[in-house]
Amino acid sequence: ILAVSSLSCIGSKTWSPYDMIMISLSSSRIILHSCTIRDLFMNIFYECSNYEENNFVVADILYMFLNCSGLWFGAWLSVFYCIKVASFTQSFFIWMKQRIARLVPWMLLTSWLYSFAAAIPLVWKVNSVHDNFTLPSPMTNSSAMRTTRKDSLTLLIYLCEASMALPLILSVVSSILLIRSLWVHSREMQNNASGFRDPSLEAHMKAIKSICSFLILYITYFICLLLLYSRVFSPLSDGESVCEAVIAACPTGHTLVLIWSNPKFRELPARIWHHTKCHGR
Repeated sequence: ILAVSSLSCIGSKTWSPYDMIMISLSSSRIILHSCTIRDLFMNIFYECSNYEENNFVVADILYMFLNCSGLWFGAWLSVFYCIKVASFTQSFFIWMKQRIARLVPWMLLTSWLYSFAAAIPLVWKVNSVHDNFTLPSPMTNSSAMRTTRKDSLTLLIYLCEASMALPLILSVVSSILLIRSLWVHSREMQNNASGFRDPSLEAHMKAIKSICSFLILYITYFICLLLLYSRVFSPLSDGESVCEAVIAACPTGHTLVLIWSNPKFRELPARIWHHTKCHGR
């Protein structure tokens, strides 16, 4: 997706709103997965010390930033589809259709700033880790420290959940509006069909399936993130492992649906595969 969108921008010498969203979404996911793999190797090969512990917390901040920005880019993709495809006649939608190309860069910039602000509360965790290693135990009241730490953790969880809820709401609302618009339009086309196979109707039904897939993956991803941040499961338990596996799988599933639903993204892998076969003979 990143290669095709970048080549499209280079070829046309213009940055289309769709390509800008796809470049932002795909690049953030590539970095996110790279950081996740790096953290897994660090967990396996490094012993826990002050230095590594702080590294893990900094990795949490980076993960929160990339994860939140990825959620926002996915939400803006749903909004973009809704504005461009849905056939609503309200003045707000007409206004958005006319200005969406100019608004997309500002939407992406706002997402980066919002994600950065959402990751800032995790700095408290860095400070608490540093204090745990530096403060001498005889000079501190352990029960008071546990209470303060628990309150800070609860507030941190609420802030993280709130930061991820906004893009989810935006994505759900725009997806439902688009599904409703496409469904109504498809019903009208079915009623007016003459019995022959209508390519336009098939395209609408394919779009509805894609958007439903986006919505299911997005909600599943959010629920698993919520469970992990809320500390419902004990560390290294089966429940936590399942949530982490689903969180890793959902963006990949979303990417596969994007490639499947867009012929432009399917064309490049097919060309590479054909080129490889021709040279292999």
